[in-house]
Amino acid sequence: MGDDFSLNLDIAAAHYQAMIGTGGIGSGVFFALDGDHTLGREESRSGRFLDKRDYCKLHIISHYVKMLLGHDFQTILVGKVGDDEVGHRLLVEMQDTQLDLRYVSAAEGEQTLFSTCFVYPDGSGGNLTTADSASARVDESYIAVAASDFQFYQNRGIALAAPEVPLTARQRLLELGRQYGFFTVASLNSAEIHTVEAVKIIKNTDLLAINLDEAAALTGLDLLETGPEAIFEAAVEQLQQLQSQIFVAVTAGKQGSWTWDGSSCHNLPAMAAAVKSTAGAGDAFLAGLIVGKVAGLTMVDSQYLATLVAGLSVTSPHTIHPGVNRQTLWKFARQSGVRLPDPVKELLKDG
Repeated sequence: MGDDFSLNLDIAAAHYQAMIGTGGIGSGVFFALDGDHTLGREESRSGRFLDKRDYCKLHIISHYVKMLLGHDFQTILVGKVGDDEVGHRLLVEMQDTQLDLRYVSAAEGEQTLFSTCFVYPDGSGGNLTTADSASARVDESYIAVAASDFQFYQNRGIALAAPEVPLTARQRLLELGRQYGFFTVASLNSAEIHTVEAVKIIKNTDLLAINLDEAAALTGLDLLETGPEAIFEAAVEQLQQLQSQIFVAVTAGKQGSWTWDGSSCHNLPAMAAAVKSTAGAGDAFLAGLIVGKVAGLTMVDSQYLATLVAGLSVTSPHTIHPGVNRQTLWKFARQSGVRLPDPVKELLKDG
């Protein structure tokens, strides 16, 4: 990876110089079902595998952060893969992106986190994910192995707690982030957002990034009966009761995104793009927000950058778009005719 493809940013002069993150590391396959009717309990259904590569949240977010911030920004992962073919392949791919894998181990006797995503002809679908994977073995004591790096980057780091590892491990990582003056970032899925552990995570989070379904689960509002802006506003109000200084980002697919910067909310539409797959777009958006924070952008300007990263990401069938970098983002922005804020232009433009 060459820094010619990273943003026009001097990392040595930036306030943040590293990201330490935990979350799921794994892979998966996509299976297109024949027929639109819902798969029955004892039904056999034909279909075909799709030429799509699936990755898990920590890998997706970290990939884009590293590609956009370049060699000088340290991107340190804390997680586990299985001692299997999938795990070793992922380690090679992450090494090729120059991610710091000192705290990513291949756990003997464990399987790498793996999903089978099934897709109906209308584009809807679901997934089956292994619950007993190596990622599930990431615990508080394992997170503690990175304590020396938190200390080294004191007041100069981003702490990321992404789903697909246990909540207690994520909570411990954010506590270390708080202890050493990191800017803390988290995401929570719909099933876990009401748990006691999730509340503890929110209290230690500076920026929470969730999707509209997760915001609805948090607030108890019905997606079919309540508009996305009302759900977003209710989520912000509820989150502020737990963490008064929290920043919030909610993605809503084609409906765009909403952010709260501590004083006001801002909505941006989604980018017009030739969509091949929306899987991973929310993680790409979060990566854009993190990159914007490192670059010293405001929350609103970071939202523009995040929207651009997510917009380009969906033009790939894979959950990591291998071609996202400064040059392709700049080209995509110009072709789309989107009006970017000047600070974002300066990060992207050629020359």
